[in-house]
Amino acid sequence: MACTAQVPNLTAREQAQFIHDAIPPGLFRTDDDSERIPWRVSPEPFALSPKTVATIEQIGRDLLAFYRALNSLYNRSARGTAPAFIAEYLDQGKPEHIVRLARQNRFKPDIPGVIRPDLLMTDTGFVASELDSVPGGMGFVGAMTEAYCKAGIESIGGADGIPRGFSAMISYASRKPNPTVAIVVSDESGDYRTELRWLADSVNRLGEIKAFVCEPQDVIFTEQALFVRLEDGHEEKLDAIYRNFELFDLLNVPKQELMLYAARHNRVLMVPPPKATLEEKLAFALFHHPALASLWRTELGKDGAAIYDRLLAIFPKTWVLDPRPLPPQGVIVGLEMRGLPVSDWRALIDLGKGERDYVVKPSGFSELAWGSRGVKIANDLTKEEWTAALEEGLSSFDRTPYILQRFHKSKRLRMPYLDRKADEIKIFDGRARLCPYYFVTSETTVQLGGILATVAPADKRLIHGMVDAVMAPSFVKENGY
Repeated sequence: MACTAQVPNLTAREQAQFIHDAIPPGLFRTDDDSERIPWRVSPEPFALSPKTVATIEQIGRDLLAFYRALNSLYNRSARGTAPAFIAEYLDQGKPEHIVRLARQNRFKPDIPGVIRPDLLMTDTGFVASELDSVPGGMGFVGAMTEAYCKAGIESIGGADGIPRGFSAMISYASRKPNPTVAIVVSDESGDYRTELRWLADSVNRLGEIKAFVCEPQDVIFTEQALFVRLEDGHEEKLDAIYRNFELFDLLNVPKQELMLYAARHNRVLMVPPPKATLEEKLAFALFHHPALASLWRTELGKDGAAIYDRLLAIFPKTWVLDPRPLPPQGVIVGLEMRGLPVSDWRALIDLGKGERDYVVKPSGFSELAWGSRGVKIANDLTKEEWTAALEEGLSSFDRTPYILQRFHKSKRLRMPYLDRKADEIKIFDGRARLCPYYFVTSETTVQLGGILATVAPADKRLIHGMVDAVMAPSFVKENGY
């Protein structure tokens, strides 16, 4: 779909107002619901240079190789042909039924169909603070991209990049022509239902697949197949389920046993697969472990050495907060305090604020492990709070492992937005996080559907959706970032 301005020759202020009015309300929730669009709207998407876009495209291919390597290493570790601690860490804290799912033969080769990193734009390049394989925001980014397209501006991925990428991913994963998919949204993930309805409607307009958004109780099980019951009472046979519910909440999801039974017996595809092992932030710690370097290079494929080096540069150094004692000569690999190796986590308590360039956060399989929940930036904390954060992370190991991760600050930049109270364009100092949406479309390829840019005020330590942040798709511009 070509982007042609519906109302040409607008000023920047008029264009921002036009985009504000063109974005459907209710796609993104924040703490302040008083506004129709509760975030700052920019008159144009976030500008990225062609070189930056090429780098982001390469990151997508590298992350696909990473997920395949991580999946292979977990499977090998579980069967005893790779170090046992890989599977032990990835399974840590999970109930038996979740571990069994990750090891089911039916799901062993499967990886997520959508890959979305959080890329921080630092002075030295990108840092991927974490990865999300059940990401929100697809419909949100797609709807904003469409709004900017109506203003005559084409974003990265194209005007229909998100729905087209989603369609291609489902078609590849299901291996069926014109498949039908139910996007199953649990109550716990209910905030995403509106944007996913936008996505399903856009997918259906393309006509490459059929998509329906439903609640888990709308899924109908038979011995032959799964169906989805629609609002008019009609039932549609399903080829795939897009799992928009978290595995930590699995036992609260109605009919989850029937959906999993159908997926195990190849009556329906479930994407992303029900494998919590692939949703752990501590995978970064495994990637940085020097004893595993040769294994990673091998598992990353033909260009494994080059991919390994590129990922090593963007994955921040990460450690699992494992409270088990070390032998007297043991040290925590790669962790130093004032130039000396660390052998006891609690030694870090004595670090001053200026020395604490760390983040503490739960690794995964927890309601605190997404949306910046549970994240503590060490040099924002008092000594008492820093001590408590470390102690909490260590004491939670048996049920929810925590990680210690190097904190990287995004570089400062300038971003325009529409100040709706003053009715004028203003510019603020901000810091940016980019969230590219990569759709897996073959064994070795991903399709970049779009890039969400979140620009928060420079004094904010965590960059996420908030009322005083600009959120916008990204577009290519010669003098962009």
